[in-house]
Amino acid sequence: MNNHRNTFLLAALAGGLVLMPFSARAAETPHEESHAHDVAGIAQLQSDDGRKWPTDTSLRAGMASIRSAFEADHAAIHAGHETPAQFETLAGSVEAQVQMIIRQCQLPPAADANLHFIIADLMQGVSRMRGQDPAHTRHDGAALVHGALEAYGKYFDDPQWSRDAP
Repeated sequence: MNNHRNTFLLAALAGGLVLMPFSARAAETPHEESHAHDVAGIAQLQSDDGRKWPTDTSLRAGMASIRSAFEADHAAIHAGHETPAQFETLAGSVEAQVQMIIRQCQLPPAADANLHFIIADLMQGVSRMRGQDPAHTRHDGAALVHGALEAYGKYFDDPQWSRDAP
């Protein structure tokens, strides 16, 4: 990302702005249905003519950290035992890694543009996990993060990523 876009995106994220429209789903659904969450940013992802997009070191490290934090809480989220404080901690971890990814991004423009769909879902998930979206539950936020992690593995070439995780 160039510095101007980088500064704008960081400011938008810090201000809690949502950079793309999302449809609303008011009620919490069972875990199995949560993976089919609203029309998310990741629904707009495209491959690179059938290939995965390239990654850079900071993107791979940041996404691995997000996945690790999510996996640590996944069982509690799935069982409905994740507390608001635990959701807040997870949200803070995701947000910190997204900010690092944005600051250090060295992706080509087309890959960067597609990464923004994943980032948008991650940040929307952060907002929901913090209880900032009255139309959605904290669990809905975790579902968005989970979907973004799955999409990253499907659309980005990260040799350390396993499509079956998280």
